[in-house]
Amino acid sequence: MKYGYFDLANKEYVITRPDTPGPWANYLGDPEYGAIISNNAGGYSFVKSGANGRIIRYRFNSVAMDQPGRYIYIKDAENNDFWTASWAPVCKPLDSFKSECRHGTAYTVISSEYSNIKSEVTYYVPRNASYEVWAAKVTNNDTKPRKLAVTGYCEFVNDNNYEQDQVNLQYTLFITRTYFKDNFILQKQNETLKKPELDKFLGLARADVSAYCGDRDRFVGPYRSYANPQGIEEGLKGQLNYNTNSCGALQSDIVLQPGETKELIYVMGQQPEAVARDIVAKYNTPGIVEKEVEELKNYWHSKLGNFEVKTPDEDFNNMVNVWNAYNCFITFTWSRAASFQYCGLRNGFGYRDTVQDIQGIIHLAPEMAKKQIEFMLSAQVTNGAGLPLVKYTHTPGKENTPDDPEYVKETGHPSYRADDALWLFPTIYKYISESGDIAFLDEEILYANDGESGTVYDHLKRAIMFSMNNLGSHGMPAGLHADWNDCLRLGKKGESTFVAFQLVYAIKILKEYAELKNDTEYIAYLDEIKAKLDGILSACWNEDRWIRGYKEDGEVIGKRTDPEANMWLNPQSWSVISGFASEEQAKLAMDSVERELNTPYGAMVMYPAYDNHGFDGALMLCFNKCTKENAGIFSQPQGWLILAEALMGHGNRAYKYWKEAAPATYNENAEHRCLEPYVYGQFVEGKDSPFAGRAHVHWLTGTASTVMVGTIEGILGMRPNAEGLVINPSVPSEWKEYEIIKNFRGKKLNMKFINPNGAECGVKEIVLNGEKLEGNLVPADKLSEVNDIVVTLG
Repeated sequence: MKYGYFDLANKEYVITRPDTPGPWANYLGDPEYGAIISNNAGGYSFVKSGANGRIIRYRFNSVAMDQPGRYIYIKDAENNDFWTASWAPVCKPLDSFKSECRHGTAYTVISSEYSNIKSEVTYYVPRNASYEVWAAKVTNNDTKPRKLAVTGYCEFVNDNNYEQDQVNLQYTLFITRTYFKDNFILQKQNETLKKPELDKFLGLARADVSAYCGDRDRFVGPYRSYANPQGIEEGLKGQLNYNTNSCGALQSDIVLQPGETKELIYVMGQQPEAVARDIVAKYNTPGIVEKEVEELKNYWHSKLGNFEVKTPDEDFNNMVNVWNAYNCFITFTWSRAASFQYCGLRNGFGYRDTVQDIQGIIHLAPEMAKKQIEFMLSAQVTNGAGLPLVKYTHTPGKENTPDDPEYVKETGHPSYRADDALWLFPTIYKYISESGDIAFLDEEILYANDGESGTVYDHLKRAIMFSMNNLGSHGMPAGLHADWNDCLRLGKKGESTFVAFQLVYAIKILKEYAELKNDTEYIAYLDEIKAKLDGILSACWNEDRWIRGYKEDGEVIGKRTDPEANMWLNPQSWSVISGFASEEQAKLAMDSVERELNTPYGAMVMYPAYDNHGFDGALMLCFNKCTKENAGIFSQPQGWLILAEALMGHGNRAYKYWKEAAPATYNENAEHRCLEPYVYGQFVEGKDSPFAGRAHVHWLTGTASTVMVGTIEGILGMRPNAEGLVINPSVPSEWKEYEIIKNFRGKKLNMKFINPNGAECGVKEIVLNGEKLEGNLVPADKLSEVNDIVVTLG
């Protein structure tokens, strides 16, 4: 079933049926103020932290799906019929209620029409603001005047800490009260402690307040819901909260002549009373909403416009040009902090998550990437490891570490992870190659602890040092707490081939930088490490696959003869990405992936699922078979799979894996996938599940960045290095022509690709501004301000 369509020209996804399989969401705001909103106006907001900065409530996994949110009730004053500007929560019959939701880049517009009354509400957070706006327009499409009561509503939290607000009710039900202040409801939290910075407000501009309510329980009424609140049926009565639960409800009684439109602008946030008053007053200015929304569009569209494709595949174009890219920016901003599944308990950035997420935006915003790389380098410990969780309040040089009981108590992370700091290598390499900023290697950055600093080059050397100081009995990096797969605990001295391949890749990158610096002694050291790894990893080859690793007691995990979990995805793809596998090994391993792991919905993370033959460290046993890490189609590795096949020149297979993973390809049968058809999820149920193909955990997933890298570097072959842009696509043979527009180091590249013979890979000729080049490198020093590049494949 189809619930909407992509509008590429406006960079929007348009939902035309509101009864989607679940709430289909969008993100508003920036790191200072975040908001998540569904197609039916459900969702919540927070200042900086989804864990400690909540402003309004949301009930996760509730029978009353996708509630509460940012509601605008409309009531006919003559017959008392009422509805909401979004279909839910009132949910009028769809044969009489028309609805459309346009999710865009940091804004959402929900339009509806019922009983000859049309409404349009634009939700957004202005650029660099710490509050949100709901700009409502109500139009009378009737032939007679209409008397309406329009009410904006939200349910405030009692405590900014999500867990305190929801669980510690013997405390939080008795710390708030509300006031009405001319044109806004003001909630005070811990008022006697004089904390005006915790004041929350819902205000109204461009219309008068006729009635109000600040008490949620009396707004909804006993044994009622948001579908039939007493405050709407009977009208608001000026009731305010003292203890129990707060809300903001502002009613405006209006009369609309036939064809007339009136605007009501609601503003919500967390600010002291005087500041809130000024913010609300600002929106009495005509045209301010249109100006701010246009600023948002210009900002985001300029970022997305740094890389655009025009291929024969519209799904590919929509994902690369808009939704995969925007998904990357959202994970870059919010990591795993707050969604409809991440309830907001993670109060910081996961190290590996964040360093990986950076990769997805480097080709679009290298300057933003650099700033975040600097931040994550400042969270690297002097021993070379990364802090498993980097707090939002992170102070470089002054942090505790997993070696300190205080850090463990505060974060719940008792030990380092084997792979965290190794993700720095591809991320930094991609940034330097995209930007040409080789001087970044010499930038001094504080370590997380001890007040010590070092150059970026030194930070990378420390990461190698950490791996080499934590080896298992075979000489590969020790498993420590875990590698990328948090459900695979091989033991502190267990060993992961995945991490070993990461180390091979890291050595390759760092050797290139050591050669630039003529660091001969360190080059010799890297060569020595690599030579040892060659022998060690060669012993991990098992006929047609790489084993997953060794337990602490030496037992092999992932042998082809194992009754369960005998084939693992990540070692196969990373043997190719790292450049370690021979041509024959790469072919055998990747053929095994297609044969044993692939499904119509992507490749499972391993197979068969653990059931009767697990071990103590196989924590994925807690999941049903073919779910999450227990042979589910974990989505993040799909990007590595795409990249690996593309590096091998297998354009058709890389594209097949892209289509299996891409949300847009499921738009026609969205009821089966369930998640939004415009963003990636964390995992998809594997082939042994009765719901194979159903996706879970939307938006905040490393899948966005890995698939973006697999697409841009792999399929499209945009592989910059210090000298310029190497072009080496691996595309489907059916693509006879396609185009790319790319901004590269301040220069515009208009690229046309011609594939007359249906080649999957190989560059026959590159012509730059009329000049034929040797090989497939476009040198940066040959670029003009605007460049025409013609690439012939074959």
